[in-house]
Amino acid sequence: MKLFIFVYLLFFYGLAFFWRSYVTWRATGINPYRLTQTKGIAKFLGSIYRLVAMGVFGVVLLYSWGPANWYAHFGPLSWLEGSLATAVGVILLVFALIWVLLAQAQMGSSWRIGIDEEHDTSLVTSGVFRFSRNPIFLGMRLNLFGLFLVMPNALTLAFWLLGDVTIHMQVFLEEQHLRQRHGAAYEQYQAATPRYLGLPTRQAG
Repeated sequence: MKLFIFVYLLFFYGLAFFWRSYVTWRATGINPYRLTQTKGIAKFLGSIYRLVAMGVFGVVLLYSWGPANWYAHFGPLSWLEGSLATAVGVILLVFALIWVLLAQAQMGSSWRIGIDEEHDTSLVTSGVFRFSRNPIFLGMRLNLFGLFLVMPNALTLAFWLLGDVTIHMQVFLEEQHLRQRHGAAYEQYQAATPRYLGLPTRQAG
């Protein structure tokens, strides 16, 4: 499990962020990483999520390769350390990775990390976006929760809760941006499709 969680995290961030950023840049000439161009609350949320991502990677690194007695200092939640919680966590992690990669592929050149105020992007409403307006954010939330179940301790609990709140706040900012950018088309899509997951109430335009 220690090797799995370390390799998984490398794949998750390597494929979903670094590789997808490279693919988008090669296709458009645009750097999809927009967090450095944001201001105010969006910039603050970006900083918080980077802190969460680095913290999670640090915990996984120490959990996988550090001395065995170090894990005791993370505040392990022994009542969650069982085969059932671990199995659910692994399932969520695998699903999150596949789900995020699929959603990114369906977004194509419209994919960004953060809000892009400089370039127009298409409003994607097909594929997994028929069932979720924010499938990538959903995958990121499931990723943090799955990591917590696989490594239930005080640090992963804190990173999960902080990351979940940060992602949810970012969703509100991006929804506001999309309403301003796409107008009635996004409002129709918003009315038809759940924020995170569910069946559409009607066909989004």
